[in-house]
Amino acid sequence: MPAIEISPSQQRLEAPVLEHVRTNFVRLKQDWSVREAITTLRQSELGDGIFYFYVIDDAERLTGVIPTRRLLISRDDQLLSEIMVRRVVAIPHTATVFDACEFFVLHKFFALPVVDEQRRVVGVVDISLLTEEVLDVDDTGKLDDVFDALGFHIAQLRNASPFTALRFRFPWLLATIASGVACAALAGLFAKTLSELLILAFFLPLVLGLGESVSIQSMALTIQALRASRPTPRWYFTALRREASTAGLLGMAAGAVVAAIVWLWQRNSGAALAIGGSVMLSLLSACLLGLSIPSLLHALRLDPKIAAGPVTLAISDLVTLLFYFGIATLLLAGHRL
Repeated sequence: MPAIEISPSQQRLEAPVLEHVRTNFVRLKQDWSVREAITTLRQSELGDGIFYFYVIDDAERLTGVIPTRRLLISRDDQLLSEIMVRRVVAIPHTATVFDACEFFVLHKFFALPVVDEQRRVVGVVDISLLTEEVLDVDDTGKLDDVFDALGFHIAQLRNASPFTALRFRFPWLLATIASGVACAALAGLFAKTLSELLILAFFLPLVLGLGESVSIQSMALTIQALRASRPTPRWYFTALRREASTAGLLGMAAGAVVAAIVWLWQRNSGAALAIGGSVMLSLLSACLLGLSIPSLLHALRLDPKIAAGPVTLAISDLVTLLFYFGIATLLLAGHRL
């Protein structure tokens, strides 16, 4: 097989970000006063880069960031721990230039710290370094090409026309159309179950609505988390355990309420068990899908804000129907035996 030729721009994107960090930055201690911090800054060689001021604790771990304006307008006797922003977006030292570019596009900061495993700041990378030196970008047209290669074309993010928005968003809506057709076909396969247990049709919109609501809630929380931190396998499995616990409680609570309503209305314990059980399992799967699909799309360099909703809802509907009709069919079969 012929060797795959890698372009110089691709090589630069895959280079470690540590090769391009700036080390002439000042670390400020969180127990310093504003007066002490400004005195230290005056004695330091800051250069002409884009600056935020990063705050560390006694173990030199990153604990906050102070924008220049906030430092200048604060009282001299205020401690840095009182005025710093504690939620800091940082790039891991194992990241590539491509990863750093993605951080800049997602978070829209002018500079970001690079940290090691102990969250100690090992350097700072700013947007001018990436565009001018690393990626050799010297005009707007080339910058547009760079973000196009990254999967974040500027036209998608700003001032897009209705037809441009249609081109980017409609393919994902096809997932909803496809899932609707698949759900209709799936319901057709269980026509006999529906005819024998007509109450299933009455509660079908409720069960689908519950699954969709929970999957959207979980997806929204996941997308928000993806903006604030870089997803790793450890992060995913920690979030998975948390979501599974939440989903289990939600499923049992909602399933019990719906089962009680079915029994009080129809006095049919089999239908109550089938519908309540399917609600529990569908909510569990919906929570896990709401976490997993945005994480997968992010890993594939796709925009989870646009793609995750239709894909998550489509799969959630199919899984919900499988549980709903499957449990009902098994209960009917057991009742016949």
